[in-house]
Amino acid sequence: MVDTAGMENEFSLASFLEETHKDYEQTQRDLKEIDILIKQSAAEVERLAQRNSQVNSYTRQLQTNFETLPREDIKEAYEALNDVQQRLFTMRGQLEKLQSDQRNLERLAEFQRKIIELTDGSVPLPTSGGRRKATGDQPNVIRVIQTEEAVRQGLVRKMHDSVASSISNFILQAEICQRFFDVNPDRARTELNALKSSAGSTFSNVKDFIFDLRPMMLDDLGVIPTLRRYAESFQEKNGLPVPITVTGVERRLESHIEVTVFRNVQELLQNALNHAQATQIQIQIDMASEQVTAVVEDNGTGFNVDDAFNGNQKTIGLSTLRERTEMLGGELNIQSNLGQGTRVEFSIPILEDTDL
Repeated sequence: MVDTAGMENEFSLASFLEETHKDYEQTQRDLKEIDILIKQSAAEVERLAQRNSQVNSYTRQLQTNFETLPREDIKEAYEALNDVQQRLFTMRGQLEKLQSDQRNLERLAEFQRKIIELTDGSVPLPTSGGRRKATGDQPNVIRVIQTEEAVRQGLVRKMHDSVASSISNFILQAEICQRFFDVNPDRARTELNALKSSAGSTFSNVKDFIFDLRPMMLDDLGVIPTLRRYAESFQEKNGLPVPITVTGVERRLESHIEVTVFRNVQELLQNALNHAQATQIQIQIDMASEQVTAVVEDNGTGFNVDDAFNGNQKTIGLSTLRERTEMLGGELNIQSNLGQGTRVEFSIPILEDTDL
């Protein structure tokens, strides 16, 4: 009697081993490419650091004749300093990202190497369930890496575009105020008022930045008040109405559920604004006894759902959102077509009598 089960297992093992070898070779190629990029970025960081030192030295020389120099010359010098500092900040962030990618790829390569050693030797693979876990780990690791780096990129971009730029302007304005205190008090007061206005604007941006990272309201008041505040802030900043409707019994949920609901809605709002160019967005939250359900609907450009998850235009954010929801035993449903807007609904089961 032919052992068909054994033949199928051998075939599956051979296919899995071949695929793992290919993935390992690709990871090695990626490591070589990223090593080249790191060397190039490190050289650029060194060049910009030298340039920054030169411009700083030139600016200090200007300070000895600050009162007699035309304002335009002073402005050009500080703008050049600001420009090189921002470029240096950006390149250092890019270098750090590449180095982080390199470390993650090295961990992935080590993971793949161990699998190859296991399957190439005489040690049998675990049961089918264990094998599925091994093969499933690789795409999950990649998605975690990609999502983590996307978040870091966003943070670096926000820090560069708002906080870092504003601080550079503070330095320039403070220098100007300091020099004009004795020779032109009226001009010094004008510059101080401008500095105060800039500081207020930057403080507001930093508060928004912190709220996006981790709103303290979420821990203190729960997900519904936090979502209401976020929707208000979103509307104020973008001029986009975001009505939110809550049904059911409003109450606190387990912390990990509240975080997931907030992050999902936050990401869907950003997608509707940045990618769908929506002019109307609405949020519905239903706090039922056994599950919380959220619906985010917009009138934006829409997209092909299959391509977003499986095709050439596969979207990391949506895949991560679905995995995040399903990890908690929930479901995600997306209805969208090109030119017809998008409706995203997700539900997460909750315990009826959770003592928080």
